[in-house]
Amino acid sequence: MITKTVFAVILVGVLFSLARAQQNTQLKTEQAKTDQLSPETVRLIDSVDGPALYKAYCAVCHGNDARGDGPMAMSLKVPPSDLSRIAARNGGVFPQARVERVIAGEEQLPGGHGTRAMPVWGPIFSQIAWDQDLGRMRLRNLAVYVGRLQTH
Repeated sequence: MITKTVFAVILVGVLFSLARAQQNTQLKTEQAKTDQLSPETVRLIDSVDGPALYKAYCAVCHGNDARGDGPMAMSLKVPPSDLSRIAARNGGVFPQARVERVIAGEEQLPGGHGTRAMPVWGPIFSQIAWDQDLGRMRLRNLAVYVGRLQTH
């Protein structure tokens, strides 16, 4: 139990540092603005399980229940979205494929995922050169998990 707590605290600290570093790049030159989290700067967790991916990469900002109230939420310039209401905002239907594209950075949301405050996870999830399909599996599993977090 203590090991899990220590790991969680370390993970939150690392993610907080990464988010702060990203925010600071806004103040630098145009070249610095193009620098984002990359496969070289972020370590993947070993799991491809949706809940584990969410906990490792999303919960710090979006919160454990996906309502946008994670421990980093207050320090971000753009508040994290309430991911538990995606289906409600889309006529009661969870847009699985679109959510995957947004997480991957293939589809932009105005003021949301992919801004300086929010990393695009597609390139990071696909950083294992010997099996690029794992990146797609991570994206799918994460999106499926977000779909299970939907409230009605």
